[in-house]
Amino acid sequence: MVTARLPGAELIDAGLADLAMGRVTIESLLVSIAAPGLRDAGLAIDKTLPDAELQLYALLSARDGAAAHSRYNALLRRVASFRRAAQCAR
Repeated sequence: MVTARLPGAELIDAGLADLAMGRVTIESLLVSIAAPGLRDAGLAIDKTLPDAELQLYALLSARDGAAAHSRYNALLRRVASFRRAAQCAR
């Protein structure tokens, strides 16, 4: 599967790389949250971060303040778009 052409691929690629390095980032948390659906779409995800939803919201709150809720939802929509496109590309 060529993920670079899919919407949100930059988030997924960065998240996979961060997970492999054990880094807690917005991207690695997004991949952790979406791991079941991403696996269904054909991606190999061996490990995930615990409490990813809470950790992601905390990171976004620290960075974006009152805009954290909107940013959280936008990022999850972007990952869902990637997953749907990846499933169609299989």
